[in-house]
Amino acid sequence: MTCQQLGGACDAIFTGNSFEEIAEQSQQHGMEMMQKGDAAHLSAMREMQQLMKDPADFSKWYEEKKKIFEALPE
Repeated sequence: MTCQQLGGACDAIFTGNSFEEIAEQSQQHGMEMMQKGDAAHLSAMREMQQLMKDPADFSKWYEEKKKIFEALPE
């Protein structure tokens, strides 16, 4: 999956055997981009922080992204 598919700002690709692995890679990538001060990623991270304020909204987002991952070819 790409950074953009996960709500990010670029076409970086994350691969793994589980959605959790990909989510971890995405989170690490986001932190690296934040440390670099990348404006597009900072904006995407603010949006994600807003989403995480409501556990139900975040859970819905997470499950939707997980379904997308599970539907991808291996």
